[in-house]
Amino acid sequence: MAEDLSIIQGDKIAAYKSIIPQIKALVEGEPDLVANLANTVAALKEQFGWFWVGFYLVKGDELVLAPFQGPVACTRIKKGRGVCGSSWAEARTLIVPDVEAFPGHIACSSLSKSEIVVPVIRHGQVTGVLDVDSEHLNYFDETDQQFLEELIAGLDFAV
Repeated sequence: MAEDLSIIQGDKIAAYKSIIPQIKALVEGEPDLVANLANTVAALKEQFGWFWVGFYLVKGDELVLAPFQGPVACTRIKKGRGVCGSSWAEARTLIVPDVEAFPGHIACSSLSKSEIVVPVIRHGQVTGVLDVDSEHLNYFDETDQQFLEELIAGLDFAV
């Protein structure tokens, strides 16, 4: 596929329905994990303009920063710590309307106000997380959860 994306304006559902097939086409047949993670976050950032979007990968007893788009980020997160570590520990998506109200939130940037973290589950194990931050309170909802979970489950790369 050409590396040009078709970015649409309009409602969130239409945006997800447009960008998800494009991301799948970008990573299809490409065996390199870093390239696929990088293109996935770049496409999401371009479509939605989120403050921060990226992956953390499980390495031993920590999540380690992987490809992302946005300001510099925390490099390592322990299991159960912050939103990302909690999503990993619980193996479920977490939507946080106000990060300041989340017990143990790790503030990589004071500009981040809300967050959604989707675990990447392969062969019954969490192998990483997709982390998305917004500079607006209460930004993410069940629509984001549904489509981001669909995206992560449907990507054919091993994490």
